Amino acid sequence: PVSAMVDQGRNNHTEVIDFILIGFEVSPELHLLLFLIFLLVYVMILLGNIGMMTIIITDPRLNTPMYFFLGNLSFVDLFYSSVIAPKAMTNFWSESKSISFAGCVAQLFLFSLFIVTEGFLLAAMAYDRFIAICNPLLYSVQMSARLCTQLVAGSYFFGCVSSVLLTSTTFNLSFCASRTIDHFYCDSRPLERLSCSDPFVQKMVTFTLSIIIILPTILVIIVSYMYIVSTVLKIRSAEGRKKAFSTCSSHLGVVSVLYGAVIFMYLTPDRFPELSKVASLCYSLVTPMLNPLIYSLRNKDVKEALKKLLGKKNGIL
Repeated sequence: PVSAMVDQGRNNHTEVIDFILIGFEVSPELHLLLFLIFLLVYVMILLGNIGMMTIIITDPRLNTPMYFFLGNLSFVDLFYSSVIAPKAMTNFWSESKSISFAGCVAQLFLFSLFIVTEGFLLAAMAYDRFIAICNPLLYSVQMSARLCTQLVAGSYFFGCVSSVLLTSTTFNLSFCASRTIDHFYCDSRPLERLSCSDPFVQKMVTFTLSIIIILPTILVIIVSYMYIVSTVLKIRSAEGRKKAFSTCSSHLGVVSVLYGAVIFMYLTPDRFPELSKVASLCYSLVTPMLNPLIYSLRNKDVKEALKKLLGKKNGIL
């Protein structure tokens, strides 16, 4: 679908060969600092998420629905941050700061696919925690391997459908006024600002997709946690309450950062481009960096699996 969209965009409209990504409007002296920050964050994303996937795959004790979802979350985080970070870092040193038309299409398509998939995965994880805490005796029956696979496959499916719709409507616009994108990657809103055709359809598609994706997933998360909190408060032992809240607070922290930034970016008036860039940083780089840290540092099973994995490596060495 991406190649078809590229051809459509080139044939139907003005010959836009590439775009210019402005990035952050800071003095040249700060480019090195920003590059180092981006590099540090991206290295942490790579180490954290690859490490998390390795631990989950290699340790049989982590062969549970929760870690199946967590492994997929790490996979998604790794890929959508990789769609953004390398190009952004390159542009700190590049004079032209350009991205090809095909590259821009691919960047928007892949980023949209993975960010939407992440939203549905987080909702699936909330449902998993709800069953684990509120119906523990039925957990192994209700959260079957088949259901888990269906939930993950559904997350990728909705991500793909919404990405095709968003990318095709965005690149169906005419770009004849300017090719300078006021952002550090190709996103629908900054591209919409460049259009000299009526962006009504594209705006409606973006808004409708945001509502269809954000509201149901947030509703699942909120309702799940209302039941979870109610159940946890009834646990008599302080240790039991602490363990249940520890697992859930990690997930809630991730959800709050991601959804807060996404709602600001896509459901508020597009009047503050610089604030939009900060919001984009939250879900494109900060969340993928925090996810493995939060889930590993606050999870006893992951800590033990990591010690076991490192112990094996030390034994080999």
